[in-house]
Amino acid sequence: MQEAGVSEQTPRLEIRNLTRSFNGRRVVDDVSLRVMPGQVTCLLGPSGCGKSTTLRSIAGVDMQDSGEIYIDGNLICDTVYRVPPEGRSVGLMFQDFALFPHLSVADNVAFGLKGSRAEKRARVEELLKRVDLLRFIDEFPHNLSGGEQQRVALARALAPRPGIMLMDEPFSGLDNRLRDDIRDETLAVLKEEGTAVLLVTHEPEEAMRMADEIALMRHGKIVQQGAPYNIYNAPVDRKAAAFFSDINVFRSPVNGLLADTAFGQFMAPAVPDGAEVDIVIRPQHIKIDFDRNGHPPAPTPENGVPARAFVQRARFMGSESLIEFRLEFDGSLIRATVPGVFLPKAETPMWVMIRRDRCFVFPTR
Repeated sequence: MQEAGVSEQTPRLEIRNLTRSFNGRRVVDDVSLRVMPGQVTCLLGPSGCGKSTTLRSIAGVDMQDSGEIYIDGNLICDTVYRVPPEGRSVGLMFQDFALFPHLSVADNVAFGLKGSRAEKRARVEELLKRVDLLRFIDEFPHNLSGGEQQRVALARALAPRPGIMLMDEPFSGLDNRLRDDIRDETLAVLKEEGTAVLLVTHEPEEAMRMADEIALMRHGKIVQQGAPYNIYNAPVDRKAAAFFSDINVFRSPVNGLLADTAFGQFMAPAVPDGAEVDIVIRPQHIKIDFDRNGHPPAPTPENGVPARAFVQRARFMGSESLIEFRLEFDGSLIRATVPGVFLPKAETPMWVMIRRDRCFVFPTR
């Protein structure tokens, strides 16, 4: 149900030109972001890039140096006016579950709730049933597993019906198999509640799995923002491509807007002669063919010119095999992945082709 006075087009959360510095170093640098009701946005980036500091400013536990924060179109914080944390309708979830060990599961979830005893109990039971923990309502946190404690923390964060949920790497303390289940369950509950979610993570897979939109951060700035598919398939630069997966990079000087490689020429628009470009391709977009008496397969518009290469090593990785090659063209190394088991012997000559439509060309920096 739409809240009174809130347009469908009004962001649940909006931050404008947020900055924060520590000891003269700008940790958050002119960050702007919008999160709509029911949307999951991931702040993704390496440790120390400003993700958690941005979250702390939104929560109200840290004060920005400049910029504005709005909730449902209403200003809640600038450098003069400031709504305290408890008045922001913001829920918080962290890696540390921060459950009170001396309180039961019911009392942990009810902590901070207002209303009569019966109203609180009804809300607690509703949420514990939703996260499948009603049977543990009178237990204490130490009697629960890590995954169960995480779900209690989620129920507690949702209990006051916050419009916004801020999540700072909340699943990183769980083992991989359990993490996937808990993430999916958490996302389903948040979607049902219509909560706007801002999730901080340094794991691309987690962002791709959970987010409707990803904001990629680097050195305090958002360098690219969009749907996961677009971020992955149209990275803004070489570092953005490398953040999501392993990459192969071929460096080449430009002459007449063209760059020569072992795989033929690539267009390098707006790059001056003599400057270099990096041609980037992911290992899964490299195709392999056997060397049949030195005769290469015919070039195609999709795969371009084949390059002769020699296997350096091959490893089985579970669902795929990783093969490392040395190119005859210039001796450079490239890696390819293929589904299933493929383990050619070292120094086996082969032909390697690249999906030209999956290549990215970036000016060398």
